[in-house]
Amino acid sequence: MEKLFIPTEEDFRRWIAEALENSLRKLPQILKTPTIEPEKLLNRKEVAGIFQISLVTLHQWMHLGLPFHKQGGRVYFLRSEVMHYLKDKNPKQLQNRIA
Repeated sequence: MEKLFIPTEEDFRRWIAEALENSLRKLPQILKTPTIEPEKLLNRKEVAGIFQISLVTLHQWMHLGLPFHKQGGRVYFLRSEVMHYLKDKNPKQLQNRIA
């Protein structure tokens, strides 16, 4: 027959202390791990300012396929999506299609 082990308060204290020590040893490694933050959303004025275009032109670019996102009835853009779109489409081509 196996012996029954009943932990004491001191056993629990030791186990908790060991668990804390192990966690604290891992903390520097966790803090060094770069966190990927979500990309900041840009509003219409910010995007128009970056490309030095009017809001009307930006609206026309949106109709031509410029990716955008709506949140709470407002329009936002991800800088990476806008840059990728404009790399594929020459802005001068966009201006010619609008005119």
